[in-house]
Amino acid sequence: MAEVFDLFGDPVPANWGERGRPEHIATQKNRNLVSMLVALGWSNGRIAAALFITVPTLRKHYFSELHFRAVARDRLMANLFMKTWEQVQQGNVGAIKQFGAMVDRNDLMEYGHMARPSAGKPAKQAKQPKLGKKEAAIAAAQNPDRGSALGDLIAQRQGSGRPN
Repeated sequence: MAEVFDLFGDPVPANWGERGRPEHIATQKNRNLVSMLVALGWSNGRIAAALFITVPTLRKHYFSELHFRAVARDRLMANLFMKTWEQVQQGNVGAIKQFGAMVDRNDLMEYGHMARPSAGKPAKQAKQPKLGKKEAAIAAAQNPDRGSALGDLIAQRQGSGRPN
């Protein structure tokens, strides 16, 4: 017997129209959707609601996708990097810019700030007089930490955008 599909392209269960609720059929499209939503950090209840099924049905039919919750985000990002890299190899300029931004974002995630070669040991500074809380806060606001990407950006916007 040929498989019958509903208006959404999902297969119609064999007991459709008979007594009782028809069993959920896990399609590859739904498996991919569950994997993506797990990678995005969605809860089981939220995923089940998006598929119009119950949480026990989700666990029954999509247990393998739910099992890899710890590595799902890394798998999603690896797939995204690979798809973007394929576009870069084809010469897509937008993909080249996007891939550069993805690498920068990955470096920020990995190292906490942009990797920058050190210029050797800093020279010793003269001892500063002790300041109170308010004076120290004002001084810190005027001198952003140039060791991070955000501090470097703030320094450039304040007009002291001299390179190190």
